[in-house]
Amino acid sequence: MSNDRSKPNPVQYVLYSYGKKVLPASMHEWVTNDLVGPRAALRTVVRFAIPCILILIPFWFFPTTILVKATMTLPIFIPFVYFSIVLNKIYRRGRLRHHGLDPDMIDNAQRLKEAELHREYLEKYGPRDA
Repeated sequence: MSNDRSKPNPVQYVLYSYGKKVLPASMHEWVTNDLVGPRAALRTVVRFAIPCILILIPFWFFPTTILVKATMTLPIFIPFVYFSIVLNKIYRRGRLRHHGLDPDMIDNAQRLKEAELHREYLEKYGPRDA
């Protein structure tokens, strides 16, 4: 398998998604886009949710009412998704660090998104007093 690829193959992708594999330097641009680019937070939440869903699926095969099935699974699934949203930035920073990339890229991307809003604020209200 060649290390000069720019995207991971399916096996590499699954191992990368769950932290088992560090992708080669030739894929750093792809990793950066995956963890900092558009919809990176959504991709991270989905990656967190997939194992939880796989564990909870068997509960839906018990012969009982929908309400009982929901009360067996939702108290586990909802906090799982909630914490994946809350810890999203921390997880993505760790993944960047794991690949030898700058974890501050996440904050830099956010600053670039909010630069126009910040400029408008400064024009309207002036700089903050120190």
